[in-house]
Amino acid sequence: MVKDISENDFHINSNTSQSIEIGRIFYDYLSKNGKSLNIFTASVFDSIRLKEEISWFYPKLRVNHFPDWETLPYDQISPHPDLTSERLLTLYQMTQKEFDINLLPLTTSLHLLPPRSYIEKFSFNFKTGQDVDIHLFKSRLVDNGYFYVEKVMNPGEFAMRGGIVDLYPMGSIVPYRIDFFDNEIDSIRTFDVDTQRSLYPTNKIKLLPARECPLDESGVSTFRNNYRERFEGDLSKAKLYKSISKGIPFAGMEWYLPLFFGETNSIFDYIDPTDAVLQLGDVSKAANEYWSETESRFRLYAYDAERPILNPKDFLLQPDLFFKTIKNYEEVKKTKGFLKAVDDIAIERNTSPPLQKLIKLIEKNQRRLLICSEGLGRRESLSDLLKQSGISFSIVESWNDFISSGDNVCLISSPLHNGFTTTDYLIITENEIFPNFVRQIKKTKRNKSFNNEGIVKDLTELGIGDPVVHEQHGVGRYQGLVDLDYGDGMTEFLVLHYDRDDKLYVPVSQLHLISRYSGGPYETAPIHKLGSGSWEKAKKKALLQIHDTAAELLDLYAKRSLQKGYSSKINLNDYNSFVEGFPFEETVDQKETIERVIEDMESGKPMDRLVCGDVGFGKTEVALRAAFISALNSKQVIVLVPTTLLAEQHFNNFSDRFARWPIKIEEISRFKSKKQQAETLKNLQEGKVDIIIGTHRLLQPDIKFKDLGLVIIDEEHRFGVRQKEKLKAFRRNIDVLALTATPIPRTLSMAMEGLREFSIISTPPQKRLSIKTFVVNASQGIIKEAVSREFNRGGQVYFLHNEVNTIESMREKLSKLLPEARIGVAHGQLQEKELEHVMQDFHQQRINVLLCSTIIETGIDIPTANTIIMNRADKFGLAQLHQLRGRVGRSHHQAYAYLLVDEDRKLTSNAKKRLEAIQLMEDLGAGYHLAMHDLEIRGAGELLGDNQSGQMHEIGFSLYMDMLNHAIKQLKKGEKLDLEAPITSNKEINIHTPTILTQTYCPNTNERLIIYKRFSSCKTRIELKDLKEELIDRFGLMPEQTKNLVLFHELRIDIASTDVLKIDSGKSITEITFKKGANIDPIQIIDLLQSDRRFKMNGPDRIKISASIDDPFERVAFIVDTLDKLKTN
Repeated sequence: MVKDISENDFHINSNTSQSIEIGRIFYDYLSKNGKSLNIFTASVFDSIRLKEEISWFYPKLRVNHFPDWETLPYDQISPHPDLTSERLLTLYQMTQKEFDINLLPLTTSLHLLPPRSYIEKFSFNFKTGQDVDIHLFKSRLVDNGYFYVEKVMNPGEFAMRGGIVDLYPMGSIVPYRIDFFDNEIDSIRTFDVDTQRSLYPTNKIKLLPARECPLDESGVSTFRNNYRERFEGDLSKAKLYKSISKGIPFAGMEWYLPLFFGETNSIFDYIDPTDAVLQLGDVSKAANEYWSETESRFRLYAYDAERPILNPKDFLLQPDLFFKTIKNYEEVKKTKGFLKAVDDIAIERNTSPPLQKLIKLIEKNQRRLLICSEGLGRRESLSDLLKQSGISFSIVESWNDFISSGDNVCLISSPLHNGFTTTDYLIITENEIFPNFVRQIKKTKRNKSFNNEGIVKDLTELGIGDPVVHEQHGVGRYQGLVDLDYGDGMTEFLVLHYDRDDKLYVPVSQLHLISRYSGGPYETAPIHKLGSGSWEKAKKKALLQIHDTAAELLDLYAKRSLQKGYSSKINLNDYNSFVEGFPFEETVDQKETIERVIEDMESGKPMDRLVCGDVGFGKTEVALRAAFISALNSKQVIVLVPTTLLAEQHFNNFSDRFARWPIKIEEISRFKSKKQQAETLKNLQEGKVDIIIGTHRLLQPDIKFKDLGLVIIDEEHRFGVRQKEKLKAFRRNIDVLALTATPIPRTLSMAMEGLREFSIISTPPQKRLSIKTFVVNASQGIIKEAVSREFNRGGQVYFLHNEVNTIESMREKLSKLLPEARIGVAHGQLQEKELEHVMQDFHQQRINVLLCSTIIETGIDIPTANTIIMNRADKFGLAQLHQLRGRVGRSHHQAYAYLLVDEDRKLTSNAKKRLEAIQLMEDLGAGYHLAMHDLEIRGAGELLGDNQSGQMHEIGFSLYMDMLNHAIKQLKKGEKLDLEAPITSNKEINIHTPTILTQTYCPNTNERLIIYKRFSSCKTRIELKDLKEELIDRFGLMPEQTKNLVLFHELRIDIASTDVLKIDSGKSITEITFKKGANIDPIQIIDLLQSDRRFKMNGPDRIKISASIDDPFERVAFIVDTLDKLKTN
């Protein structure tokens, strides 16, 4: 490789072989002399690429990437906490020399930084057993810039509950729960931000400052002084000044960073004077362009009196000074000649063999050859191609394996972007063999979970004034929680407002009777009058309709139960081996979904399951495992998708995962020639194809299977009426697995009613950020700013314009507005090859703006595309908006969605609501909730027909579904439908002791409401025990009132299946009331009355017990023992 490097003159190539040469230089020279290497790159993309490649060649090297803020100069947007966390960690590691190679994008490196002394001063280590005053610990966190919150979700936050501190340190990939015993750190555990449950113990944590702009007393004071010296004007109108003066962060305050310090540092202050530096790419051009762009934006925003801004020279190193300073360091020089680019070896599909150029290259160059594929699936495809071309080769797993191997030609899976030649080796990638090859970026694993049980009844989004449904009293409006004392201590009540200002106080013990209203828009939700009888009439009217619906559903159930499917057998050794090929750890909800699918496939009845999960959340892995099980049972599998692009995506994913297995996968799409399709269909009929992937073409009559066992349908709602009729035929005796990101309300309701099984995957991948969504009036300024922000971080942009007849006109406008953009056009009317070429150019970043129709709605997975601009967003449905928005944010970068509306056009009421809903639902995994919003926006008319929609609107979607399920259960048992029977348990329990979550234990009102609802939803003692453990884990040991709350629900669960109607238990008297005709053993009750004088009958259905028991736990134990003696049912 690179040889004879002298101490003062070492070189590196300027082509794509940089990564291997950088590592060699580090090992051959720098590490021996105790030096690290700092590499300045011309773009963020180059920095990320180099980190991937260097780490692959040299896995033991500590390689850092210093991320950009991902905002434009003077943006009024602050970087995401994850980016700030990574930046602060990198700066800290630079102060401690905890790295070997540092990758520094030029745009990041020009910025002035917090002084090195600030990072060092506010960095601490804590460990178990250490004596730390908890109050001083809190003060230190505040001084370090950490924010006190109710629940820790992001880096830079902490929460305190008694002796427990939850903390998410900057620079850490997980948050920690610190348990204090007096003033000693007793234990430290990681925890899950979604479930808030503790995970794994650890001994110590590192605490870094929480932000680059300190908001402690000193930082605020310095900022105020510097601001007043720098800017003139009325401070009362300066929003930034007023906000920072109060210690409150302000969006975009990072552009004022120098004002927070007496002096700042540059990147060179963090680089050890003895370290080496390297410039890669046209760094000089990048520096001058960034400086010019910043000056241009300064001129644009400099005259806003209410928001004065700093001159670029105040927060950036001027390019001349940057390049002057870099000369003080030992520099790795660039030259040409050591390693060379690969000759043209592109595949020629019309020649035989197609790899003739590669064969000639092997013959001409007597070097060992390494052929690199992007993934395992591509490696297998290349393997077949090499065999067809008569090229002998072996497969290796790593670069070191190749070096130590003696074989002349080797095949490997690697992240290398381009090939190169050396004296001894010839390295080629698929970029050379297939110039239009589609590259994917690996995803990172994450272990987080999401509890979706009872999601429709969830009260997490409940706000003051929102409509709620009380099963016994009707639809009212939620007004919050209040504490009331009725003689037994404080108890919390929900306050509900009804018609004519009536109020209903609902004890939190009865939250099982409360649900969110979802049956139409909130403003049209009914409001009932207490005691008027109107609610009972509405329920009876709805129940009569429900009876008919339930009967129809039972008929369908009966038909399905008679249908025989195939009972799949699972070879655990093979299955576990296949699962090991999944490079991530399953999330809880993903794991549960997979288990349900396996149970369905083993049951012997046809599976019909709908899996709802946001784009990129792991639905495909569920489908892969189902397909594997079916294929290993010698059953064929269809993977049916709505678009050719999605077919191509799935084909690559399936090929990758099945690469090591003798399972034949083929694809039918318009990208294939007629000859290729005919051959595939012939093999399919003969059983030579195990898994076939394609569009609705697979539903045509000429498609024949040898033994079809499983149909996987992606985005079923996007198929037409005729295709759906054909899909119904599959459901009679074949397993069907449907995948969707946003189920339309009809699909959602069918799943809820039980016609289809339903699973939700709501856990985002690691570091995947929610998508910032803006609804704005269309303007050239907005478009230019959005595109520029994305370009600055090396990314790509979707521009959605769904009018094909004017798309070329829009292209011309964008070309004039964005001269630096490389624009490609994609829509459904393009020829197949032309569309394929455009999409592959976008994948390869040869174009950076894709002007497109809704053809991109599915099947596009490009991690570098993180901004989408939707023109006339008001014309799209909610499910479509969500699906389109999901095209971005497929990586750890902050993604942006701009929904443009025409300022001159008045939006319809429903369009406004759709845009409001999509903007509110920025959280990941929101597809299910969006479908519920769609239901609320559209009402229930499209769901179950006009007849039933009126009843659903009157009583709410949630109660309607409860009543329907209750009716089905009654009819299944052969019982007569009881119109008077309550839907949920109405047993009354009063143990005359406070049963609440105290405000000191759980201060947040909404959090208490959610926990109360979770208590009410517990159906078993095991569920209750798990919830109790979680609360102790999160909030510490329970006060007596909260212990009593657990006790109350233990008793509720114990009597749930008995004939007990009411329990009223005080310190001296306990009364137990049974329903008429209760199933009680008369001999037992006579024995009890005769043997214990404390027991007396107080009417035909009530027992009175005169027993003085002060302790509520003893009282409840006594009641349970009594009921056990009576053997009630």
